[in-house]
Amino acid sequence: MSALRPGVHVLSCPTRWSDVDENGHINNARLVGYVQEGIYDLFRHHATAVRQSLFPSGFIIARHEIDYLEQLHHRPEPLSVRLTVEHLGRSSAHVEVNVCREPLTFMRARTVVVARDRESGRSRKLSQNERRFLAAFMSVSAAGSAPDTARGDRRATGVPAAASAAAARTPAPTQVQASESAPVRWVPVRSGGGLGSPRGPRRRCRTSAG
Repeated sequence: MSALRPGVHVLSCPTRWSDVDENGHINNARLVGYVQEGIYDLFRHHATAVRQSLFPSGFIIARHEIDYLEQLHHRPEPLSVRLTVEHLGRSSAHVEVNVCREPLTFMRARTVVVARDRESGRSRKLSQNERRFLAAFMSVSAAGSAPDTARGDRRATGVPAAASAAAARTPAPTQVQASESAPVRWVPVRSGGGLGSPRGPRRRCRTSAG
């Protein structure tokens, strides 16, 4: 079981022979499964989430952005699926997930997780307890930037609030260059998607965060 780290949720997750593809390494689609198991473990099985009945109607996965960094092979040693929260919106959390086996990181994913409303099956506003719970997994620098919720999640740009404020005070240049920070492209939320269904996925991993 992985050691606890402040501000990080760590799930110890074994690989399986059945995850190996014809090239002899863990199939990249299965790696996405490790990410989703880590997300589910944090939002639904963490001791605080269970005790406070957070996310009672589950959640929706609105976006995955994935970098495959190394080939992963099946070995007896489990993987460490490490989750941190990068940003909190009105109804969403932007979560960074690193799939590691020391000393290598095999995959890095940025996932947008949206709180689900029971009645409509669509997004809803995060509760204060949910925001407090998720903020505990933010880095010091991320937590110091107040989330920009006035414009709503669907217009988020991924630029920290401090940088946006500085840009607003800077006079516009005479020649406009192509933006280096393009707005985030959002995937439409579907009411039937996500991992927040009553059954949820089978848990194959052991959590180390309580």
